[in-house]
Amino acid sequence: MERNLTTGSVFKNILRFSLPYLFSYFLQTLYGMADLYLIGQFGGVDQTTAVSVGSQVMHMVTVMLVGLAMGTTVMVGQSVGGNRSREAARYIGNTVTLFFAGSVALSGILLLGRSLIVSVMAVPAEAVSGTKAYLTICFLGIPFITAYNIISSIFRGLGDSKSPLYFIAAACVVNVGLDYLFMGAFGMGPAGAALGTTLSQTVSVLVALTVISRRKMGLQLQKADFRPGKQTMGKLLKIGVPVALQDGFIQISFLLITIIANHRGLEDAAAVGIVEKVIGMLFLVPSSMLSTVSALAAQNIGAGRRDRAVKTLRYAVLLCVVFGSAASLAVQFCAEPVLALFSEDAWVILLGSQYFRGYVFDCIFAGIHFCFSGYFCAGGKSGLSFLHNVLSIVLARIPGAYLASRIFADTLYPMGLAVAGGSLLSVAVCVIAFVWLQKKEKQDG
Repeated sequence: MERNLTTGSVFKNILRFSLPYLFSYFLQTLYGMADLYLIGQFGGVDQTTAVSVGSQVMHMVTVMLVGLAMGTTVMVGQSVGGNRSREAARYIGNTVTLFFAGSVALSGILLLGRSLIVSVMAVPAEAVSGTKAYLTICFLGIPFITAYNIISSIFRGLGDSKSPLYFIAAACVVNVGLDYLFMGAFGMGPAGAALGTTLSQTVSVLVALTVISRRKMGLQLQKADFRPGKQTMGKLLKIGVPVALQDGFIQISFLLITIIANHRGLEDAAAVGIVEKVIGMLFLVPSSMLSTVSALAAQNIGAGRRDRAVKTLRYAVLLCVVFGSAASLAVQFCAEPVLALFSEDAWVILLGSQYFRGYVFDCIFAGIHFCFSGYFCAGGKSGLSFLHNVLSIVLARIPGAYLASRIFADTLYPMGLAVAGGSLLSVAVCVIAFVWLQKKEKQDG
């Protein structure tokens, strides 16, 4: 089950690890988009808005869980790279304990606060009931969503990015089928979309547990590994908490942009929500590179091969720039046809295409700083990743989107550019931090 990523061609290792992750992320995004597509076929703009807003809230919860699990990916990766299997087992056991207790508590807290969340999101009145129904069901399913993500983080730390692909493939097939059943045949609207998502995640967890029970993981987990250890838990949280907070702030910034759009009207809210879903497809490569760099660099750093970790970063940045540039160019010509797949409302499509054309440049800049974030996390410097994201949100993304909304009342294009502007600031901070770290390492060495 373990895969050594400290030898052989760095570029080939990146491709071998990232492609399965890319496909799994594609499937995860696909079944998220399936909810939006089918609600657009069976419901009106109010139900589309409910699903788009509700899914944004759930996306925020999910990415924060994934960010917290980054501590597991990195620490297990460093342990595997250094051939310390007993240490890796302790990190895995402590991860299971941490996330089991945390997910149950989180589910209860969010259920109690769902009305407040809907209020803070400034959901248009027509979409309030649908949004509450969607969130209620999804919040109940948080333990299963958490289980899938921690299992995937453990596999990636072990150098195995293929198994999570199989888990999410099973969830995707089940989700699409349930969407047609619940939203189409039963006419359940947003509640049906949420139920399909939650049940499909449950299926992916069951598939994952079946695979684990039938495969040898190369590690022997003992009862003591599940007992929280101060040092072990501390290292997991030292890396995971800054990443989770960083990802949380990023999602809060997008939720604030959604709130700004919601205040502009139902069509603007629907347009922004649809684009946020569609842009997720284009962010597959940047997101896969973040996890790839963190996993590969962690193993190489654990093996004392920092030169290979830096080379991993450079190749990943190059791939992101090439992909982001191609995607940005393509969207300038095909924004309307793409958005027309999710809405028949001409005004929603027009507003969405404006936002899409500005937002898409973020694929270039976000891809670059995602790679740097993966590298910083792999070296135990996740605080740097947190820093550059907070600066970009506070100094550029949110104030830029707010000003663009107030000054340009007839178009969403400048709001899209504000998002890309925030990532450009992150890139500048990342480059400065990387150069500083390199100089510090040479001085210490």
